Amino acid sequence: MDENKELQEENLNATEQETQQTEKNVAENVTKEPTTEELLAEEKDRYIRLYAEFENYKKRTLKEKMEFAQYANTEMMISMLAVLDDFERAIKEIAKNGNEADLKGIELIYQKFKNKLIEKGLKPLEVNAGDDFNVDFHEAITQIPAPTEELKGKIVDVIETGYQLHDRVIRFAKVVTGN
Repeated sequence: MDENKELQEENLNATEQETQQTEKNVAENVTKEPTTEELLAEEKDRYIRLYAEFENYKKRTLKEKMEFAQYANTEMMISMLAVLDDFERAIKEIAKNGNEADLKGIELIYQKFKNKLIEKGLKPLEVNAGDDFNVDFHEAITQIPAPTEELKGKIVDVIETGYQLHDRVIRFAKVVTGN
């Protein structure tokens, strides 16, 4: 009988251990309900992130609007460059063989037109013979043998003036480089 009692006690102990293990597993698997403070902190974090995201959106759209307004007349400026070039050519030809009164009148109109374009943000690119060739501002039309050793890889002649609208190049300066 003692053996039966011992077996029963062992079974009882094993059953108790299994019950305790099951209770532990159930307790671990049950999710804890978040406290009010945790919920509040979570919502506050979400609010702060949403607010920061919205502020960044406002800044980005404001920047895009300003940039659009600044460069909205780019196409018009590019088309006016052809007129500006024609004025420069006309002044050169009249200076060669025209009369002084015609030259003065055309120069006045040219200067007024050029000043109005400059007021709107147009800037001519300063390019001279002997400057280093820079692909960000210059377009090489052709290469010729360099007249001197110093002009190798540099600008030999400027064919057409380049222009910037504010900080963007809208027409590259067309140049001849030395080879």
